[in-house]
Amino acid sequence: MKKNNKTNYFSENFSVITSYVRKNIAKLTVFVVTFICALLLSFLHTATSDTVSAFTIAEYEVGQVADQDIIARKSIPADFENGVSITKGEKIIKKGFPITESEYAKLKRMAEAPAYIDYRLFADTVLFMMLLSAMFFFLFGTTCLGYPLPLKDQITGSVFFVLTYGSALFVAGKGPFQSSMLIALSTPAIFFVFLIAILFGQRNAVYFSILISFSVLNAAGGKLLPFLYILASTLAASRIVRRINRRIDMLVASFVQSVLNCVFLVVLKIAFNSPFGDMFALLPGVAFNGFFSGILCLGFLTPIELLLNTSSVFRLMDLNDLSTPTMKKLLVNASGTYSHSMMVAQLAETACNEIGANGLLARVGAYYHDIGKMDNPEYFTENQTGTNLHEEINPSLSVSIIRSHVKKGVEKAIDLHMPDRIIDIIREHHGNQVISFFYNSAKEKDPNVNPEDYSYTGTPPSSKESAVVMLADTVEAACRSLTKPSVSRIEKFVQELVDSKIANNQLNNCGITFKDLKLVKDAFVQILAGYYHSRIKYPDQKDPDTGLPDNVSSAASQKEPSLESPEKEDGAASSAKQEDKGEGEKQGEPSSEKKDSSAKNSKASSKEKQEDSGEKEPKKGKSSKAGEKNSKSASKNDEKDKTYA
Repeated sequence: MKKNNKTNYFSENFSVITSYVRKNIAKLTVFVVTFICALLLSFLHTATSDTVSAFTIAEYEVGQVADQDIIARKSIPADFENGVSITKGEKIIKKGFPITESEYAKLKRMAEAPAYIDYRLFADTVLFMMLLSAMFFFLFGTTCLGYPLPLKDQITGSVFFVLTYGSALFVAGKGPFQSSMLIALSTPAIFFVFLIAILFGQRNAVYFSILISFSVLNAAGGKLLPFLYILASTLAASRIVRRINRRIDMLVASFVQSVLNCVFLVVLKIAFNSPFGDMFALLPGVAFNGFFSGILCLGFLTPIELLLNTSSVFRLMDLNDLSTPTMKKLLVNASGTYSHSMMVAQLAETACNEIGANGLLARVGAYYHDIGKMDNPEYFTENQTGTNLHEEINPSLSVSIIRSHVKKGVEKAIDLHMPDRIIDIIREHHGNQVISFFYNSAKEKDPNVNPEDYSYTGTPPSSKESAVVMLADTVEAACRSLTKPSVSRIEKFVQELVDSKIANNQLNNCGITFKDLKLVKDAFVQILAGYYHSRIKYPDQKDPDTGLPDNVSSAASQKEPSLESPEKEDGAASSAKQEDKGEGEKQGEPSSEKKDSSAKNSKASSKEKQEDSGEKEPKKGKSSKAGEKNSKSASKNDEKDKTYA
């Protein structure tokens, strides 16, 4: 029985590992290639360095008492350049005895021989790289990073890591001062951290800073001074560029970085009681490294942005421009959608700033989230002028038209080479929820209708920015139908809409918390309350329909109850049902007031006919005209009350 349990345990674990490898085969391949490249660089460094038994030749001198025994593992014959020969198994120095000139010559011969490789030092490097690999999986895993690391982000970071580690190995222990701080002058760590912070975000840059700092620690032979300097300078670099919005800001960031580099160097020199003899060369060097890294980043940023198609702050600022051809076309072809997108963008950006998400990303994503409506704008309520095209077609066809705007929006975004995170917002802003109105209409005809046939084909939001855009999209559309929108009513209505998203499992994969949702809701209410605030009437304000002052117009309307009663009844019915519409109003779903309005209008018309039947012929004619006028007015009111998304 125990044997069977062990067998099942191992088989389950093996299946889990196999599934993980198949799912992440590309990322694992990139990791393995990076690991092998780092080991090759380490082996090359070990083979060409002046090391003996994991100690450099610079640590020995003639007359020094040896602290260990060093035995030759290989025979090295004498050559034309060096007449010293070494026999395999020969004891070069003895522990506790002073080093003679002949012994020092043999040590130097061993260290300079290309065939003599210190495998102990290389083995230490292999173990160190394995620990660094474990740190990579921990830092860049979903738990710490907050989302799965995209493949292109991993490839870019791996290339930067290999270049940084290779440059650190190349300059370690070399230079006019034989100082390990020479790494600070020549390693492009700050340049790469600038790029990663701008392209992929501050968190990625912080984790990358930790990894390359430990790689420098290994390259410097375990010396803490270059390690701490690289760690401090790269962490500062990731922070400096966190809030920049313009390319000219990189000049200021470069200057600040150069000053901080000098400060870090002086502080570490004092803390480690290191000699200041090389400061006259190191201070200008680290200052130039910091400033030139920022300028170089500014030059490389645009081609790398286009190559990787990332949502960097500069790329988003370019897309934030409303004078682009796409936004101009949206304004002309679907002006209602354009206005709706502007309001959604304002809501989403404010809410994301409140919860610490990327407000600029949410704003740009909201601008473009409905660009798929440009092909058929007349099927969406914000672009309609009284004609409901959905009354003339089947509910299943209406659903296909309504939900196709998501697919078309994604296709347009791909054609425009938009960043992947913008495309994700377009794809996810409706999730996979049911289009309730058309589903209920179809269910009245066929109780066995499949809900999936009347649902959006997208996926629920996978990021906080995408979730906030979804909520802003729903709230903005639904609040347009809210009558007498006081602060308390708006707050209650927004809470109901947010709760419905939670109940429909639309916010399960985005990492947003209930605390975040509270802040998002408060931000929405604050903006909507200001947008829908009431205004006082001007003293001489006139009714645009009658041309009379408002008080005269209202008095006239009270004298003609038969003409206004259908409108008032429609308004009452509409007010009673507004809070049940929710997102249906935005998704092309006709409001249910039209049925009540039609029924009440028909009753009013029949009542008028009964009252007029006993009167004289001239009065009957006038009543008939009044009835026709009333019927036309009611029909016109019906058309105004029809709303679609």
